Amino acid sequence: MHISQHPTHCLDLRVQELPQLFNSLDPTPFLNKDLDRACEAFIENWALGLPHDSHLHLRIHVGRLSTPAAAAGELVGEAVHNYYAYKIGLLRGELRQLLQLGRTSLTIGLVFVATCLLLGETIVSLVPGHPAKIAQESLTIIGWVAMWRPVQIFLYDWWPLRDRIKVFENLKFARVSAVQAEE
Repeated sequence: MHISQHPTHCLDLRVQELPQLFNSLDPTPFLNKDLDRACEAFIENWALGLPHDSHLHLRIHVGRLSTPAAAAGELVGEAVHNYYAYKIGLLRGELRQLLQLGRTSLTIGLVFVATCLLLGETIVSLVPGHPAKIAQESLTIIGWVAMWRPVQIFLYDWWPLRDRIKVFENLKFARVSAVQAEE
């Protein structure tokens, strides 16, 4: 017998009707609709606090269920999975753009810091005394400050996006079920 190492976490949502889960202003067909902003925030805040390797289950308690619960659960599950697949694509694009910005910033920063260091050396070799040394040190500092943005991107900025992608991938494969709400 195989026992799963990954815990299952369940989120119970309560709505009167299934369409309440989705953005009513979104004109796309049901399976491609955006989640309602409040519902989306509630689900994501819940999932962000869980380990990335958790199994997720969204159980939707519906006051007025017009179709059999199993069919409603499959339909809503497919819509939720489609929505998070779409959001994963958006975040991956955002991550690609951020890393491209990092590469561009790094190239510019390296050229700039090299220019500042060479200019500082040139000043010291042409002008004797403390003012030249101050100019050299100032150019060195300015050059390294120019490296701040690429360092920030490559050390810190991309991690939160990668973590959100993992959470959304987990939500994309979450088990979704609909049940008739108890009166």
